[in-house]
Amino acid sequence: MSCDSVHLNDDNTEFWLALTKVDGLGVRGAHRLVAHFGSPQAVYMASLTELESSGVPARVAQSIFAQAGISESARDLEAAAKAGCKVVAYSSREYPPLLQQIPDPPMVLYVRGDVGILSRHAVAIVGTRRPTAYGGQVAQRLAEGLAQRQLVIVSGLARGIDSAAHRGAIEAKGKTVAVLGSGIDVIYPKENKRLAEQVIESGALISEFPPGTSPSPENFPIRNRIISGLSLGVVVVEAAEYSGSLITSRLAIDQNREVYAVPGNITSALSFGPNHLIKQGAKLVGDWMDVIEELPAEIRMQLLPSPDASDDATVQGQTGSLFEQSFTPDQKSVFDVLRADEPLFMDAIFSSSGIPQPRVLTALLELEMAGAIRQLPGKNFIRKL
Repeated sequence: MSCDSVHLNDDNTEFWLALTKVDGLGVRGAHRLVAHFGSPQAVYMASLTELESSGVPARVAQSIFAQAGISESARDLEAAAKAGCKVVAYSSREYPPLLQQIPDPPMVLYVRGDVGILSRHAVAIVGTRRPTAYGGQVAQRLAEGLAQRQLVIVSGLARGIDSAAHRGAIEAKGKTVAVLGSGIDVIYPKENKRLAEQVIESGALISEFPPGTSPSPENFPIRNRIISGLSLGVVVVEAAEYSGSLITSRLAIDQNREVYAVPGNITSALSFGPNHLIKQGAKLVGDWMDVIEELPAEIRMQLLPSPDASDDATVQGQTGSLFEQSFTPDQKSVFDVLRADEPLFMDAIFSSSGIPQPRVLTALLELEMAGAIRQLPGKNFIRKL
């Protein structure tokens, strides 16, 4: 796989890279500068007076005026080409839109694999590097179920839960993304080299660190914001009290993402993280449906199974009398269970409708979007009069 050629006018890639090299600037400072001047190239074309009046420290302004980082960025682009990767700048059309929304999005991403995967609906699965057999099995099963529903599985390629999540997506012939805490050409741990190649074949391997960067401990909390930032939500499976996975969950909350947790044995130290998150309001997860049902309605509609082809009657529009709407058999079964005067919890709908849970979820979503029913807090549903 070859690296795409990069030119100065291609999303200012070389200048975005250069800003990553300026001591004392940082990611947020760089984004403020670019917003102030209009582009990273304009930052480097600014006068010293303009730079000093932009709010950055004097030494940072002097470094940028002296073109600090330009020669290093050229070397990084060359190293990226040798590593067989693509460099995607923040201003590129290929940069994942969800990641652009976080407070401190990476200025560049080094990518091996399918760049387009980064812009698809994704869920992160994270947890301890030393899971129990239960934890590993749950992580892989969840990843399989979600990947089968066209969700991309994001994790960090670490030992344990991360590896199980990637493998689950691969086993399901789905898509997965691994976010590294090292350079794109430095696989850590080394025993995951084969898994990394499988991830590239099934999705993408990405990093914000330049090629050759070693997996220093301080890099991993930094990369965790990308794991959550790429995802609609983060599922925590087994994490001790001071686990990095809890950092990821806090970042997810800051980024307005969903947080999910798989409950564990209260006598196990590895259950502290997820059980604590559940106490704090995280969604308790037992299977893939618990994850999907928390996502926005328009996304759930894309992920849940469609009605059988033989069910050719469909809910019509969002206007008109309720009785003028034509329901599929599944929709009618669910609608008949619901009442207009008393909300019904989802578990009761499952048990009363007589159809499989995935089809109940699909029918509920379709009825809700058609305006026939309304969802109340706590996953309760009621007919609309």
